[in-house]
Amino acid sequence: MSPNVYEFTEQNFDSDVAQSDLPVLIDFWAVWCGPCKAIAPVIDEIAGEYDGKVKVGKVDVDQNQNIAMKYGVRSIPTLLVMKNGEVVNQMVGAVPKGNITDILNEII
Repeated sequence: MSPNVYEFTEQNFDSDVAQSDLPVLIDFWAVWCGPCKAIAPVIDEIAGEYDGKVKVGKVDVDQNQNIAMKYGVRSIPTLLVMKNGEVVNQMVGAVPKGNITDILNEII
């Protein structure tokens, strides 16, 4: 995982995500999930390219089930884009990088 990618947990989610001054891209994933592994390098690239413009992080759904339930995550990978503590976009599956960056570019 890139040093630009945060690990969001139930302990830091409110302070690091809900109260973030920057838009936040959240990757809901699990160790056993093949498509999650496939999209991980894309998430790392985006974290580097958008450093300082978008906060990028991951939520391990096995370790943080309450967060996944709160946001209705039923399949992984699920990507949420949040701004000002509100979900502004959701993508399910290993979506192409261009789809993700198009959405991020609209909100920054």
